[in-house]
Amino acid sequence: MSGMSSRDHLNIHLACGGTGGHIFPGLATADVLRERGHEVTIWMAGSDLEGEALKSWAGRVVTVPAEGLPSSLSPKAVRSAWRLLRAVRACRRRMESDRPDALLAMGAYASVGPAWAARRLGVPLVLHESNVVPGRAIGLFSRRADAVAAAFEETRFHLRRREIVVTGMPLRRDLSRRRPGAGERRRPRAPFTLLVMGGSRGARSLNERMTAAVAAAVRDGARLCVRHLSGAADEARVREAYARAGVEHRVYAFHHDMASLYEEADLAVCRAGASTCAELLAFRVPALLVPYPHATRNHQLANARAMERLGAAHAVEEAHGAVDWLAEYLAGMMCAPERLDRMRRAAAHQAPGDAAMALADLVERTAAARRNGKAAAA
Repeated sequence: MSGMSSRDHLNIHLACGGTGGHIFPGLATADVLRERGHEVTIWMAGSDLEGEALKSWAGRVVTVPAEGLPSSLSPKAVRSAWRLLRAVRACRRRMESDRPDALLAMGAYASVGPAWAARRLGVPLVLHESNVVPGRAIGLFSRRADAVAAAFEETRFHLRRREIVVTGMPLRRDLSRRRPGAGERRRPRAPFTLLVMGGSRGARSLNERMTAAVAAAVRDGARLCVRHLSGAADEARVREAYARAGVEHRVYAFHHDMASLYEEADLAVCRAGASTCAELLAFRVPALLVPYPHATRNHQLANARAMERLGAAHAVEEAHGAVDWLAEYLAGMMCAPERLDRMRRAAAHQAPGDAAMALADLVERTAAARRNGKAAAA
C-alpha cells in the first residue's frame, strides 16, 4: 500500500454516478481501495445506467438525485440550479453524518453535490478527469481540490493548476486482468478482423457509414470479417446490411466480454470516449477514431488527436469521413501490416500501468497528508 501503513484504515467516499465513462472507472478504483482494507461508499445520481453497473458492487451506496449543470439563463436552467442546490444540501447532511477521510470525484454533474459538500466540510478532495478537455465539474473544483489526477498528459494545458498527476484511465477490473503483458506479441490471424463500435451516443451515423464502407471494400476484393457493436436500436439493421453484402460478421447490441473482442481485433473503428481510448491502448489495438461531433466542448476530438500524437491511432472528423474515404482507408490499412505493427508498438509504449492502483495511491496519500497535518498540529 503506497503512502499508508497496513494498519491504517480509511473511510473513502467516491462520487462516480451519471454516465458509464465515470461509473466504471470509479468502481474499478473503489474495488482497489476496498481490497486494501478501506471502507468505501459510492455516491450515485440516480441515472438509468447505475443500477446495472452496481450489480457487481457489494459496498455501501448513497444516491442523491442530480442533473446537469445549467449553462444558460432559462426556466429550465433555473429549475436545474434549484435541484442542484437541494442536492448539495442533501450531500452535506449525509456527509456530516458519515464524515470521510477523503472524497474522490470522477467528474460529471453527479460529482458536484458531493464535491461541494466536501469543500464546505473541509474533507480532502481528489478529482479525476478522464478526457483531455476537462468538464465543467472538474473545472469548477480543480483550483480548490487537494489533488487532481488526469487520464491524458494534455489535460495539463487546460487546467489552471500547478500540479496534476497523470494516472491514466482506470479500467474495469475484468479488462485490467486480461490486458497483455509487457513483452507479449499478438499472433497473426486470418482473415483480417475489424472491430466497429458505434458508442452509446451518436451510433447510427457511424453504423451506417461503416456498413456501407465495409461492403464497398469487400466488393473491391478485401477479405475481412467484422465484429460490430451497434447498440440495440441498430442491431437488426446492421446485421442485415452485412448479410446482404456477403460480409462475414458478428453483430452485437452490447457485449459483456470486451477483452475477447479487443484480443482478436486487427483494427478498430470507433468513437473517442475516454474509456474507449484507454482500452484501445491497454489492448494495443490500432484504431481509426471518429469523434462524436456533438460531444460537450468537442472533448472527443481532443481525445482523438491526443491518441494520434501518441502514434496509436488515426483520427478523422465525421464530416470528413465519407463512405468512399473509409473504404479506401480500410483497404489501405489491410495492405500495410508494418503500419499496424508500429501503431501496436506505440500503444504498448504509451499505455499506462494500472491506473486504478495509481489513483487509489493518490487518494491514500492525500488522506494521509491531511491526517498527518492534523496530528502535527495537535
